[in-house]
Amino acid sequence: MYWKYVLRRLASVLFTYVIIIFIYSALFNTVMETTIRAQIDEQVKQEMLLQTQIMSPAGLKQYQEERLALYYKRYHLDEPILSRIFWRALSTLKFDFGNSTIIRSAAGERKVLTIVAEKIPRTVLLFTLATAIDILIGVLLGMKKAQKPGKFLDQSTSIITMIVYGMPTWWVAMILIMLFVYKIGIFPSGGLHSIPPPTGLAYVLDLLYHLALPLLTLVVIGFWGRAYLTRNIVLSTLQEDYIMAARARGLAERKVLYGHTLRSAAPPIATMSILSLLSSVSGGLIFEGIFSWPGMGNLYWVAIQQNDIPVLMGNLALTTLFYLSGLVLLDLIYGMLDPRIKVGGKA
Repeated sequence: MYWKYVLRRLASVLFTYVIIIFIYSALFNTVMETTIRAQIDEQVKQEMLLQTQIMSPAGLKQYQEERLALYYKRYHLDEPILSRIFWRALSTLKFDFGNSTIIRSAAGERKVLTIVAEKIPRTVLLFTLATAIDILIGVLLGMKKAQKPGKFLDQSTSIITMIVYGMPTWWVAMILIMLFVYKIGIFPSGGLHSIPPPTGLAYVLDLLYHLALPLLTLVVIGFWGRAYLTRNIVLSTLQEDYIMAARARGLAERKVLYGHTLRSAAPPIATMSILSLLSSVSGGLIFEGIFSWPGMGNLYWVAIQQNDIPVLMGNLALTTLFYLSGLVLLDLIYGMLDPRIKVGGKA
């Protein structure tokens, strides 16, 4: 039954996510513990300063040892390494990423969850919106290309696709910056908003103004390849017997193309589209650097540069969760997209 399949898929993804988090915890365990020990030492030193006037040197030494032992026990640093990895992974699974070592949010907070949550909407605004736009343009263009293969539209756009597909995204971004920023001068070079940022409606318009060029860059690069893949998928479906029969019955070409063909070709197109939307949540490390866009990719790079492991762990844990959740969603909607698929069925 379908609900049993849903439960199996959810259990499978949950198990996979737990394993991945344990791997992350094991990989970053040494650096994370070094960071935590440094934070504990700093905390104990600050506490000892308050006790300097009322305690003897011997008492301060004993106080220091007691406080260190207390904090080590609280963070499980006095336990074997496997136990420490387990507790750290468990905290990550509960989204308790702790505090950052250096990076702070716009409001000055050091809580990792707050820092990452601040970046996600910015990444979604740029990368996910750009992906959604190029999916729409790419699928529509690919359908038109498949409708008349070998004609002018198909041949010309295929040539452009071959040219654009080989261009690095960062190179195209720099060319467009040089053209639209320094030559024509109609867009800002980067950033999320002007400095100082305006308020009210002017803030929204300023945000859209800064969003325009990076969004245009991603869309221009993205939809050509998607249109070419859609064209090949739809073209093979158009050769099926039931499509020929629909045309023979005198159905309108638009109904054959968008009613019959697109529904049958939907699973691979949906797979391509959903995977692109999922990967967009993680942002783009080099691209965000070029446009000074403060998203998830930029956060990942800054966390690596400044060795801020709690932020890095939070970033990886949340992006991994988004991706795995999307894979489950993709599996569950497959049966609705293609009635030929018997989800969870037996031979």
